Amino acid sequence: MWSLKGEQIYLRAMEPKDLDFLYDLENNPEIWEISGTTSPYSKHVLQLYLENAHKDIYEVKQLRLCICNLKGMVLGLIDLFDFDPKNLRVGMGIVVNQKINRNKGVGTEAVEILTSYAFSVLGMRQVYANVLEENAPSIHLFSKLGFEKVGIKKDWIYSNGAFKNEILFQKMNG
Repeated sequence: MWSLKGEQIYLRAMEPKDLDFLYDLENNPEIWEISGTTSPYSKHVLQLYLENAHKDIYEVKQLRLCICNLKGMVLGLIDLFDFDPKNLRVGMGIVVNQKINRNKGVGTEAVEILTSYAFSVLGMRQVYANVLEENAPSIHLFSKLGFEKVGIKKDWIYSNGAFKNEILFQKMNG
């Protein structure tokens, strides 16, 4: 049987009670570079987002899930985005909010679980991830899970007055 649960984490849909976590995460300037955020979000805007988070991936072309430890504490978010059922591909992004929860296998389990979901349940042929060239932990994560570096997008992200390269990773089903 297929599950969204691993040995130390599980993935679940976002709920109204996640507003404060989402507010802290989305307003953390340290992740704006990877999320494309340019200004803070209000709680009101995030509340509206949560009210629509239940919509089907086939309708909104994305799926955002909370990464929770087995005690139910939210550690981060993992997303499927640019869902393309015609070409059988989807992008994946992940963020573990606090550094204390990183490098402990949380991201590994979350990516494994959601990749399996994308292949088994959604029938995707490929999952891809975009990673900044300087993001060694994410490069290590996707590489060790069988994602192949297939290209570099030159000067793709403009941040803090400089252009940065982004690596395109891809994992094929089968």
